Amino acid sequence: MELSVVVPTLNGRERLAGCLDALASHAPEAEVVVVNGPSADGTTGMVRNRDDVDMLVEVSDRKLNVARNAGLSVASGDAIALVGQDKKIEDSWPEGVRSALADSDIGAVTGPVHRSVRAGVTTEDEESRTIDGREVTYFDGGNVAFTRETIEAMDGFDEYLVTGGARDCAHRLAANGYEVEWSSDVSVSHDEGEDDEERDWGWKYRALAYRLVKNYGPRPGVFGRTARDAVSDAIGSGIDVIQGDGTPSAWMASGRCVAVNTVRGAKDGFWARVKDRSETRNPWGISARADRAVERYDWRTDSDEADETERTEEPEQ
Repeated sequence: MELSVVVPTLNGRERLAGCLDALASHAPEAEVVVVNGPSADGTTGMVRNRDDVDMLVEVSDRKLNVARNAGLSVASGDAIALVGQDKKIEDSWPEGVRSALADSDIGAVTGPVHRSVRAGVTTEDEESRTIDGREVTYFDGGNVAFTRETIEAMDGFDEYLVTGGARDCAHRLAANGYEVEWSSDVSVSHDEGEDDEERDWGWKYRALAYRLVKNYGPRPGVFGRTARDAVSDAIGSGIDVIQGDGTPSAWMASGRCVAVNTVRGAKDGFWARVKDRSETRNPWGISARADRAVERYDWRTDSDEADETERTEEPEQ
């Protein structure tokens, strides 16, 4: 089984280097495709100076799902994995991926993400939920591998979404009968690096309403689920205000943002459902456009005589 690994990156040069080092160490035979968003930290130069990256794709769009689709569309393996720039695969990862995807009933495989804490290492467990009679197994979009057949059938990720693309894909996999395997061997460590950006409450609820309405229709249960999450977050934020960690005006503004974006997400999800009536439910997938790449540097070759000159060749336009 030929394995391709797609690594989307955006202004994460140092963590990307660690990710690529781990891939070179534990999966040297894998095809590595780096998809670089409009980074301004020298990522392009760093990648071009390495000899363990097979292809570099430059995109101008900052959306993670656009980068994912750009990489998926050029990867050539029978199995295609997505690894986050802040993840380092562990020794058991390559064989864990191949072993799981060798089973014809498995469409995708994921595993734990190990995070360093003061007392040691913490890990994530399998997360699944039954929705509308479907058992949905969620996965971390920075640690998942698909068979080519599976990801092509899903048409990649939904580029409408700024966040929640992996969870949307999990719903669509379940709807189409593709099983997501959880394997403890498919493990990665998370490079903490810089602190993550503050959560965008508007997009969190816009994405939640969008993917639920798109995948399950405008049902009462969908709006009930969204309302329960909103109330829970509102209570948590309210406690922060009481404790002096927030202001009432900010709390009210967040509430308005959540309400407006929930309505907008539900509306857009409904139209996406109308636009793509198939079980794929992905009107903004890989096949929707062909202009994601601004530049491509392709160093894949059948020759054993590749040298440094090839790594500085002119990009494909």
